[in-house]
Amino acid sequence: MRKWILTWILPTLLYSSCFHIICLVGTISLACNDMTPEQMAANVNCSSPERHTRSYDYMEGGDIRVRRLFCRTQWYLRIDKRGKVKGTQEMKNNYNIMEIRTVEVGIVAIKGVESEYFLAMNKEGKLYAKKECNEDCNFKELILENHYNTYASAKWTHGGGEMFVALSQKGMPVKGKKTKKEQKTAHFLPMAIT
Repeated sequence: MRKWILTWILPTLLYSSCFHIICLVGTISLACNDMTPEQMAANVNCSSPERHTRSYDYMEGGDIRVRRLFCRTQWYLRIDKRGKVKGTQEMKNNYNIMEIRTVEVGIVAIKGVESEYFLAMNKEGKLYAKKECNEDCNFKELILENHYNTYASAKWTHGGGEMFVALSQKGMPVKGKKTKKEQKTAHFLPMAIT
């Protein structure tokens, strides 16, 4: 008797359109229970371009990050009131606070907050400071796997290779012609101001 009841009831439930609609509505209501109508509409369209995009607004221009640039050689990058570029080991020195301003995607300009000079690199790879920002002040910012950043001149190269901002073991600027991306003298950690 039981076998006859199951074989008679089961096909009618499986093939009826009501059963499918109930299952579909139940699944959607469980999955979207805490979503707003806008979120549900976006969730239905899996090919939506907004689905996997990330915000890189800070890289598109105009963003300003205030940081201390700490070199792997244990020196902070400093631009003093006369525009001299070198390193300091004093963490609380106001001349080592930098404004890292995004010019365009991957390109930044670095400005000393206290001195109001921009970091620049000339054709020979020498670091210097300028009051006015121009193409010499633009640097390509690259985030490395070791969480340090490098800053290479966006305008100048030497023999086809990039010229990087670098501080020697004594805290003196290294000419860009003598630098490589792999050298620890060219690795900087942007540290938040506390």
